[in-house]
Amino acid sequence: MPLPRIRAARLMTETPRTVRVDDPIGEAVDVLQTTDFRHLPVVDELGELVGMLSDRDLRALWVPYAEDTTAVDAALQKARVPVSVMMSSNVVSASPDADVTELMELMLDNKIGAVPVVDGEGVLLGIVSYVDVFRGILGEA
Repeated sequence: MPLPRIRAARLMTETPRTVRVDDPIGEAVDVLQTTDFRHLPVVDELGELVGMLSDRDLRALWVPYAEDTTAVDAALQKARVPVSVMMSSNVVSASPDADVTELMELMLDNKIGAVPVVDGEGVLLGIVSYVDVFRGILGEA
């Protein structure tokens, strides 16, 4: 059964929550912990996509034992560094016209769970996660 032709513009979460490259990593952690998001686009002052931060990128901040004050201090120091230090800067993105098959191939080929959607100038328009893809396909079925 062929997949339905669904464009990224229809699947994406528009104007997703973002962080800026110079925001402290602790702010990104707060966003990811207080929302249902697992992927956080990183933008510059013009709103152009420059990186991605995922919950996996932040595993280095996890403190396994709260009694270990050295580990806690190290985690607090890391929380103050800018997002640019921990983000992935080789961002795979798609245009709003990309279809669901292309989005799935991007996710599978790059082992990522979300694809930012950008315009021709690289300005972030939205983000499509694998959950959005599943919902879109099921909605069309």
